[in-house]
Amino acid sequence: MSINISTSSAIFRWRPTCWLRVSGEDAASFLQGQFTNDLRGLAQERAVYGLWLNVKGKVLADSFVLRESENSEFWIGSYFSPATVVRERLESHVIADDVTIEDVTDAWAGVSVLGEAAGELLRHPSNAGSGFVFRGRRERGGSIECVYPIAAGEPAWLAAVASATGEISIEEMARRRVATGIPAIPADVGSGDLPNEAALEGDAISYTKGCYLGQEVMARLKSMGQVRRLSILGKWRNLFVSRPLHRTPGRGHGTVGSPPEPQDQEGRRSGEAAAR
Repeated sequence: MSINISTSSAIFRWRPTCWLRVSGEDAASFLQGQFTNDLRGLAQERAVYGLWLNVKGKVLADSFVLRESENSEFWIGSYFSPATVVRERLESHVIADDVTIEDVTDAWAGVSVLGEAAGELLRHPSNAGSGFVFRGRRERGGSIECVYPIAAGEPAWLAAVASATGEISIEEMARRRVATGIPAIPADVGSGDLPNEAALEGDAISYTKGCYLGQEVMARLKSMGQVRRLSILGKWRNLFVSRPLHRTPGRGHGTVGSPPEPQDQEGRRSGEAAAR
């Protein structure tokens, strides 16, 4: 495989916090009734991004859902949300469904391809072998994820891309994510938050797919047109992790999520925060 590599391209090696295999005759209908986004989109896309909510519409976890060819096997993967949370959330709603959920997180690894190299991969899809290649959520400009079984090793084409780009650290990857305003779940948006408070409704919510857990709350929020709190990206002076945001002395109006980056020359820090 030959792709054009620019100086803006980079890779980031990572391990998923969640990689579940979901199988069974009822897997498709079961997941469609639990996930916030429409899994019928898997007919056109390699992966669909969405959320797992509780009955009050609060965010428990996020993930991508992928499908293995045309069979009844699905995969659920997340950057930050724990496998135990997603699995428990799903298993608590399996009643008479023919659905099996297996946690194989420890056996899988991933590589994010960023910058122009990601765009090239989108235009010229690669054979992932025994793994998956899909559009990620690392940067607003686009990223590509390659997730593969550790036992199989990195695909050969990915090794070629890696050798032609720079590899960034976990700190740099977090800085890029925060700089483009993408929340980490559950660090920035969790069980006390609604998706709309983090402006996730455009990427993660379907208002036309039908029923799913938390759907009634999402429909009500859509009709209301606003929420009382928003997750914001900005620069603050002398702000530290988990410190409340204040507009008046002694009165909290929000909290900080993702750790702010180091101070800039003006003594300000960038980070994710939820403010009312």
